[in-house]
Amino acid sequence: MKMITFFLMGLTVHVVFFLSIFDIYFTSPLVHGMTPQSTPLAPPASRLVLIVADGLRADSLFTLLPNSSSRTPFLRTVIEETGTWGVSHTRVPTESRPGHVALIAGFYEDVSAVAKGWKENPVEFDSVFNESRSTWCWGSPDILPMFAKGATGDHVYTHTYPAEEEDFASTDASRLDTWVFTQVKSFFQAAKTNSTLKATLLEDKNIFFLHLLGIDTNGHAHRPMSQEYLDNIALVDTGVAEVVSLMEDFFGHDGRTAYVFTSDHGMTNWGSHGAGHPSETLTPLVVWGAGVNRAQRVIEAQPYEDGYLKDWNLEHIRRADVNQADIAPLMASLLGLPIPVNSVGVTPLLYLNNSDQFKAESMYTNAIQVLEQFKMKMIQKKETTLPFLFTPFQLLTESKQAEFTHRARILIQLEKYNDAITLCQSLISLSLEGLVYYHTYDRFFLGCSVVLGFIGWTSYVILVILRTHASLIRHPNLAKQNPNQNLARFCVAVALVITLFLLIQRSPITYYIYCLLPVPVWYSALKESGALSDLIRSAPSLPLWKCLGYFVLVAFGIELLVVSFFHRSMLTVGLAFLSLWPLLSGLFGKAKLRSLSWLLGCLCLAVFPLMPVVGREPNLRLVACAGLLTLFTSACYLWSSRRRTPLHTSDRRQFFSQMIHVAVCLYVPSLTHSSLQQKQGLPLLNQIISWSTLASSIFVPLLSSTRLFHRLLSIFLSLTSTYLLLSTGSEALFPPVLSWLMFVWINIEQEALLAQGDSRRQELSTIDFSANIDITKIRQLKLDDIRRSYFFVFFIITAFFGTGNIASINSFDPASIYCFLTVFNPFIMGGLMMWKVIIPFIIVMCTFETIQVATQLSSRSLFLIVLVISDVMALHFFFLVQDYGSWLDIGTSISHYVIVMSMTIFLMLLSVVTHVLTSKRLILWNRSKMHFP
Repeated sequence: MKMITFFLMGLTVHVVFFLSIFDIYFTSPLVHGMTPQSTPLAPPASRLVLIVADGLRADSLFTLLPNSSSRTPFLRTVIEETGTWGVSHTRVPTESRPGHVALIAGFYEDVSAVAKGWKENPVEFDSVFNESRSTWCWGSPDILPMFAKGATGDHVYTHTYPAEEEDFASTDASRLDTWVFTQVKSFFQAAKTNSTLKATLLEDKNIFFLHLLGIDTNGHAHRPMSQEYLDNIALVDTGVAEVVSLMEDFFGHDGRTAYVFTSDHGMTNWGSHGAGHPSETLTPLVVWGAGVNRAQRVIEAQPYEDGYLKDWNLEHIRRADVNQADIAPLMASLLGLPIPVNSVGVTPLLYLNNSDQFKAESMYTNAIQVLEQFKMKMIQKKETTLPFLFTPFQLLTESKQAEFTHRARILIQLEKYNDAITLCQSLISLSLEGLVYYHTYDRFFLGCSVVLGFIGWTSYVILVILRTHASLIRHPNLAKQNPNQNLARFCVAVALVITLFLLIQRSPITYYIYCLLPVPVWYSALKESGALSDLIRSAPSLPLWKCLGYFVLVAFGIELLVVSFFHRSMLTVGLAFLSLWPLLSGLFGKAKLRSLSWLLGCLCLAVFPLMPVVGREPNLRLVACAGLLTLFTSACYLWSSRRRTPLHTSDRRQFFSQMIHVAVCLYVPSLTHSSLQQKQGLPLLNQIISWSTLASSIFVPLLSSTRLFHRLLSIFLSLTSTYLLLSTGSEALFPPVLSWLMFVWINIEQEALLAQGDSRRQELSTIDFSANIDITKIRQLKLDDIRRSYFFVFFIITAFFGTGNIASINSFDPASIYCFLTVFNPFIMGGLMMWKVIIPFIIVMCTFETIQVATQLSSRSLFLIVLVISDVMALHFFFLVQDYGSWLDIGTSISHYVIVMSMTIFLMLLSVVTHVLTSKRLILWNRSKMHFP
């Protein structure tokens, strides 16, 4: 098969496998067509004020100062006297958009919203804003528009400041909150003289939403323990007190206003959020006003064992914790609005100060609203499943649904309100369980299809390796055999049966892809089955014990890599084992200096996985040290190689300019962070240098000589310049140490070839990337090439996880992109952080490309082994996803599966980039060289 055909086929298969995990686990949970449900009794409140302090941690609000006073005296008084308080428990991802959707719409948003940058709506959804008569919003342009866009009618009014104001480098981010409070005051002041507006405000079922972003921005810029963050909390407390006083005066102290103060998510000590640390998932909730219970003093111990009550000195005040989605039905109950139709929240009755009948009716409405979703989900699944294959949710069949609702209504009529509430809570619990059941109904079926395709693809690649790249005894007539026509007919028949089955079930188009893809994959694999006969025929001449030993070692190595995704310290263990390779293979006695360099390089690199990935304080001195180390090693190489490979004048000039560029880049982060600390903003010159460095990092190496080490040095200097700009501490040392080990790896592989008696070994100093490949010198695979491929995969994983955990959003410090921009932009920030991860990846890729050239191997042969190793790892994680029960464990395994699949796709795409980066002429794509041996 031509290389381009195999490349496209492999890329397609892996993209499908990559996307399958999202279709299986991250489809939208929303259903439509339900009837809105509202409580028939008169509500206690005419209007509601929702105040969301973005990024506010629960402990930051509730903890007292050392002198036993509170930095938030107004809210503390509400907690202790006039309102009800608790902790709102958020879910991963702890980001602003999903947090606000849970608060206002009552459901936990699908991960597909990431593709929209948390701004637009991937799917339309209902919310308390949509159900209100009118809603006025003030705050961030990232949050407010999505609720206005999703509302039916024209009754959600938004007032936002320019997006450029969300600047981490601003002199004082609390001005964002001051802007909101000022706008609210101006709004009500204007309403006093505007009769039309005043009449609208005096109507019932109105909502006022204040989104306060200053705390979150100050937390990112200065950390949650900073004075800026804490002062911003005090400013918010003062602002809330003023707004409450203003509204009470405007509405004549009619006692019909309810207030909800909470946060969308918390923040880690190092100023990030997105993952599931308690500091991110625990947010404050304070509710007071119309229809809300006043503070209740308790003497007995409360049912919370987290120790926070004592830390916050609130043991004597009843605490009422909720899930974040519970706040939406609470607001709907207070205002008498229909509960958002997609809400999965449960009304927290401890917050309501009303009759038992009202509480029972509210809970009954909540139960019917959730049950309506369950019914719609069941109907949808029943319509797309053959009757004899449909298995209903046994705990809530249609007869049981009718029984639950009838009994609940009878209990309410008999005034047995507590019994009715308990029954409705059971119905809600079963309905939510049933929603999950039908939402995941096809998960096992799709998972089996993907696993079948995965195994088929891996089998095909292994058979291709055996047939085209292994020295086996061939069947003399194998090349003349035609494809098995019966096999082709059978595969076509299977494909037709699958298509017909999916058509009858009216399955989505993606189901056809996942179910039909295994058919051609297995057809290709079975066509190559002759390679198994060759293997069996060659078995007597093979070193079986050595083969078995390699198999066991690689299996152990793959398992070690899988475990390293959960425990980074396993990479240190792996590097310690790798450092002993020259000693165990006998190379130490033949190349002591290089073996010692390998040992030292592995041990130095092994330090990085032991270092913390989160909570690190910036240390720009280490960034400067990394820059100096880069300059020192580059100068040492140029000095040592001046006789073996003299530099052309143009190359000498380019290396000199690149080293000057590195010197500039090691100084820019220090200058930038100094300017930000002095609240002078991001210097324009630093920003220009940073973006120009990033833009040129791929193209500058193409100007250098294609001699092996000259080109690699140019790539190293170019990428390191960008990495320094994206670093804030010890991680800046990672690329120089990794590059040193890669340099040693290239050299020691030459010694390994010499030890094996390979007469075709080339001197590294004579190799030119742009030289035409002599096909007569291309050799077949040996067992030692499996070791080379495993080393490559191991170093790729180390490059991913050496300085951070890319499976966790909060393992990256936002300060690492401050040389490029300080205004909040999730896509650009995410892109810069990903490029920081990819830079070590490219360094390893270029090294592997060099080893393939130096060891006289075709690009395809080693790459096939790498594909097998990475696909086995991905399959391992896919099975882990099926085995885990809790969503947190499933989410972890899914993220690791996504990483491995992304890594494999990157390998395939960057193999092209690496060829371009290491050679001015890409021999791989020359039509005359399209076939590989």
